[in-house]
Amino acid sequence: MDMRKLVGRNFARLRKQKRFTQEKFAEKSGFTQQYISDLERGRRNPTVVTLFELASTLGISHVDLVLPDEEARNERSTPAKRK
Repeated sequence: MDMRKLVGRNFARLRKQKRFTQEKFAEKSGFTQQYISDLERGRRNPTVVTLFELASTLGISHVDLVLPDEEARNERSTPAKRK
């Protein structure tokens, strides 16, 4: 499981549920819109402190950002493919 992608998917889903655009979230949090975009695409590896700050802005627990989603659960239940 790629944790960067998982955090990105969870963050994007939760941000949208809270009705934040990337731009509005950037304004409120102090992160740049580019950082938010990269995070959601799994191109950032946020620190624990960053996860806490992101979650605090959303009004959620930082744990919510790392909980396995449906895609991650499916990855674990599917046998690994050999190359």
